[in-house]
Amino acid sequence: MTPATRAALPDRHPTMQSSRAPSVAVFSTQAYDRQFLDAANAGNTCRLHYFDVALDADTASLAGGHEVACIFVNDRADGDVLKTLAAGGTRLLALRCTGFNNVDLAAARDCGIRVVRVSTYSPHSVAEHAVALLLALVRRIPRAWYRTRDGNFTLDGLLGFDLHGRTVAVVGTGRIGLAFARILHGFGCELLGHDSFENPEFKALGGRYADLDEVLAKADVVSLHCPLTPQTHHLIDARRLGACKPNVILINTSRGGLVDTAAVIAALKSRRLGGVAIDVYEQEADLFYRDWSGAIVPDDLIERLLSFHNVIVTGHQAFFTREAMTTISQTTVESIGQYARGELLTEELVID
Repeated sequence: MTPATRAALPDRHPTMQSSRAPSVAVFSTQAYDRQFLDAANAGNTCRLHYFDVALDADTASLAGGHEVACIFVNDRADGDVLKTLAAGGTRLLALRCTGFNNVDLAAARDCGIRVVRVSTYSPHSVAEHAVALLLALVRRIPRAWYRTRDGNFTLDGLLGFDLHGRTVAVVGTGRIGLAFARILHGFGCELLGHDSFENPEFKALGGRYADLDEVLAKADVVSLHCPLTPQTHHLIDARRLGACKPNVILINTSRGGLVDTAAVIAALKSRRLGGVAIDVYEQEADLFYRDWSGAIVPDDLIERLLSFHNVIVTGHQAFFTREAMTTISQTTVESIGQYARGELLTEELVID
């Protein structure tokens, strides 16, 4: 069964919507979600009801009476959750993100719940954040910033390296990977790519495709831009890290599950990895988008990762630009409007 965004398929599951605006339970709501969703919904396409909590088995009942549930990257829509949603009257699940690894699409189909996502927003937002992480890491910017704030203007320990002339591996050359590649091409980097589908625009930049092992063996920098699927889970593991060029830089702004964190820690200790910068983490669901500054972080693995001076972690913010948030919110509200009007859902995910 292959999930895909429906673009021009006939409506397989016609539903009887009323003419009134459907009620929407919005999970994992932050203040900025309200700001952008309210702006997108200025025409009262739907009635938005905000919940701060994430969607999971314990909170799914909150969607009772709401025809639509709207979720984000770390909400959980497995079979049991979807059954609870369906029993409460939910008929549409609207993801305000691109990835859908947190949704059981087969279970959604069986429960009579249709699923829409935001197939694209601003690839530049994620690509530019990946480049920002890369530059901050190789030029030791966080360490330098801390020093100068304390009046220390020495340069010992801050030696970086030029990106110009370095080999950069782009794992996943879709919209975001291509945007990242274009920026690094401008830096004068040699581009290696790995993807199931070769992108002619990547080749036009001078990029060359190769299998993953060859890409990892030759790259000075590896940046991940592929979706999380059963096939890509722990794509970067101990074996592949062992095959990398010594002191390789690893960047991940895609999905945390692509990387075996324990293997990364071992590779940092052995100096196989020269540095790691991540915006996603495989156990982030119970950690990110919360303030732990006044508490003990209940995750030994990420605390250990953060102990390395050559590691930068940001809290899944690569998407977080004004342009991206506007597009995400507008697309989400428009999908709900299409559903309410009985129109073709242009952003629907279906499985065959």
